[in-house]
Amino acid sequence: MAGHFDLTDLQLIVHIGDRQSLTRAAEKTHLSLPAASTRIKNLEEHFGTQLLYRTSQGVTLTPSGEALTRHARTVMRQVEQLRGDMQEFARGVKGHVRVLANTTAMTEFMPAVLGKFLAAHPDVNVELRERLSYLIMRAVAEGSADMGIVAGCTADPNLEFIPYRKDRLVLVAASNHPLTKEAAVAFADTLSNDYVGLSEWSAIHPFLVQAAEALGRTFKFRIEVGNFEAVCRMIETGVGIGVIPESVAMRFARVLKIAIVPLTDEWAVRKLQICVRSREALPAFARELVDMLVADVPEIEREIRPEAK
Repeated sequence: MAGHFDLTDLQLIVHIGDRQSLTRAAEKTHLSLPAASTRIKNLEEHFGTQLLYRTSQGVTLTPSGEALTRHARTVMRQVEQLRGDMQEFARGVKGHVRVLANTTAMTEFMPAVLGKFLAAHPDVNVELRERLSYLIMRAVAEGSADMGIVAGCTADPNLEFIPYRKDRLVLVAASNHPLTKEAAVAFADTLSNDYVGLSEWSAIHPFLVQAAEALGRTFKFRIEVGNFEAVCRMIETGVGIGVIPESVAMRFARVLKIAIVPLTDEWAVRKLQICVRSREALPAFARELVDMLVADVPEIEREIRPEAK
């Protein structure tokens, strides 16, 4: 078996997967063609399997080559994250917390807490991204995020979950819309209407699309906008209806001519949880952020919480 492989080998296989050409991949990796060929040969000897199909038209990845490329992409992303973190430390930053959250948590619950946390920790940076819950769990498990806030997810033995808050999604429509006469409505009964929603970058967008697909229906976006205020203002004008967090809807219902209708679907009421690989393994400043998030929950939402493991 050949010796160990290095990051250049992994970068080379990624470029081969992108370009389907050993020559162009070698150029992109700043290697000569003979050097690149030797590296691929050594990788094949190391793993004991063929990585490339070689033809007169170029090269393509074998199934084992595709598997190696997937792992190589993950490693290279982690290396880039490492470089970024080290640059932050070189500029005097003492800590970095990578947080992923769903739409509601990001827009409604986290801003105030993060403001207090960052004021108390001027030498700590927070990287906050919005993702769907299942992608958040995957990222935390893989180590590309330090913590996440997820909704409606099943338990994962590789993760620790800390109860956080409740998230209720409701239907919002113009005050004179026929649906506002209902005491409650099923999501399926709203899908013949045009919808106003957040752009596809938001986690709530694909969530609603998937909910419609599960019913065998098409979700009709009449317009997509950048924030919840724009959603509510468009709804007020009669452009369409929307599904948004109840806390957002109640805030804008005070100043706009919109009405709130509860959804009867089980997924409309979700328990938010903070997920980490291990609470005890987090840096002290990251554990403090978890504690601040939990402490910010209003008393009416509090549940009996298990002691941290």
